[in-house]
Amino acid sequence: MIVFNYVSKKDLKENVGEPLRYIETSMFGAEYVPNGQLTGANRPHTTGRGREFFAQVTMLDGLIKSVK
Repeated sequence: MIVFNYVSKKDLKENVGEPLRYIETSMFGAEYVPNGQLTGANRPHTTGRGREFFAQVTMLDGLIKSVK
């Protein structure tokens, strides 16, 4: 699962239109796609930031289009 590097889901939503800050965690290849949907979480024990949350992010041309 891709790890979003944001303090909160609200912080992630405030970055719509910006490039995604993330950490790849899969040993089977890159999970990030510049066009499409990504499902991930913030893992404070990995990022050292904020609280845990899960989100589905839609990307368009390498920028965040929407967050659910």
